[in-house]
Amino acid sequence: MPNFDDLPSSALVRLKDLLAPHGPIPISKSTLWSWCKSGRFPQPVPIAPRVTAWRVAEIRAFLASLEAEAGGVGK
Repeated sequence: MPNFDDLPSSALVRLKDLLAPHGPIPISKSTLWSWCKSGRFPQPVPIAPRVTAWRVAEIRAFLASLEAEAGGVGK
């Protein structure tokens, strides 16, 4: 998979491409699904039976909101 930052906003990414070590989100799979259920994380898009993906634009917005909450910590 190309670098997450290089993907177009219209792209869809699968779970394995979201989570560390390959993706930009350093949480476990169970935490991600818990956040989806609670509404903290964007909802996945069903693309086939038992196959889901997330919109890159929504993931970028989520990451930007986390950064804003943290006040830009880590920059």
